[in-house]
Amino acid sequence: MLVICGALFTACLKEQAVNPLVQILASDHPAIVKVMDSVGQFEVQIRYTQINRTNDGIQFKDFDFQVDKSNYFYPASTVKFPAAVAALEKLNEIDSLTMDSRFYIEGDSVETTFAKAISEIFAVSDNAANNRLLEFLGQDKLNTRMLDKGVGPIRIAHRLSTSDADNVTTKPLIIYLNDSTTVSSTPIINTTPSELQLDKIKKGNAFYAYESLQEEPFDFSLKNYYPIEAQHALLKRIIFPYAFPQEQQFNLSDVQRKFLLEAMHKLPKHLGYDTQVYYDSYVKFFMFGDSSEPMPEHIKIYNKVGYAYGTLTDCAYIKDEKNNLDFMVTATILVNKDGIFNDNVYEYDEIGIPFLAQLGRELYQYELNRKP
Repeated sequence: MLVICGALFTACLKEQAVNPLVQILASDHPAIVKVMDSVGQFEVQIRYTQINRTNDGIQFKDFDFQVDKSNYFYPASTVKFPAAVAALEKLNEIDSLTMDSRFYIEGDSVETTFAKAISEIFAVSDNAANNRLLEFLGQDKLNTRMLDKGVGPIRIAHRLSTSDADNVTTKPLIIYLNDSTTVSSTPIINTTPSELQLDKIKKGNAFYAYESLQEEPFDFSLKNYYPIEAQHALLKRIIFPYAFPQEQQFNLSDVQRKFLLEAMHKLPKHLGYDTQVYYDSYVKFFMFGDSSEPMPEHIKIYNKVGYAYGTLTDCAYIKDEKNNLDFMVTATILVNKDGIFNDNVYEYDEIGIPFLAQLGRELYQYELNRKP
């Protein structure tokens, strides 16, 4: 028995020795120390991927810290990434539609295009833009499109920040076929979601509902579910589609994929947003999230963030064009010191974003020093 334990202990030490995240999370930087000293309360999960190029193509090497799909975290706006991909794929199946087709949702006065909605999703994480795509897709079909390509587990069950978030029936789209002719899409009836059976699905000790404090844990069992491994799987398939077999590649045209990649790294200023409010790193948590200064032009971050209910998540492909390096990282952290949800008292700026920013910088420095 002692021999077995010794062998396991040795194996554990070896794993720590080769996992860069162990070294990086041992950093003495205050933003890292503050989290790691009480890591249990922050529910941190991280997946970091080294990208190696060989004559045979791309090779991924993943390293994890506490990644566990059975431990629930609220994905917030990260679910907009699969919505954007699925919408582009569906457009390819309808001869009369393109990314530039104009439409509006029945009962809504805002006219937009699919391309504009996707741009808004990545530039400033617009909730209404995401919800319009969900009306186009339907929750069930969105989930199926992801699972069919090996992106899972995933369960998108509701819209974001709207009064009818849980409605299982989509609203019709009024779509312009030309300047004078419109068609109306058929509402989609989706499956009523069942309760998720996961660890940490109930969080905290109280929450506010209808301006009243409910003294019991907040139940996330009917919320969206999009864990680290699914987020990372989608990112890999979009950045490096040809690293996967044909059946796991999304049906995107070259024009669509180029547009999607540009949307993922474009900064708010490139779309005309006020730079005083929407600074470069407004939705770029890794490396630059704790600063409102302009980001260097040679570093491109293709990502999607989410933040709600005290949970911050970023799923990113980071590329330094000057130093010829690139890597992927997806991470989540819960910052809710008082354990009360819906009170709008979360330590995003004090703990969460500084941790993710420094994590990104530590990984970047590690990549600079890493032998190819």
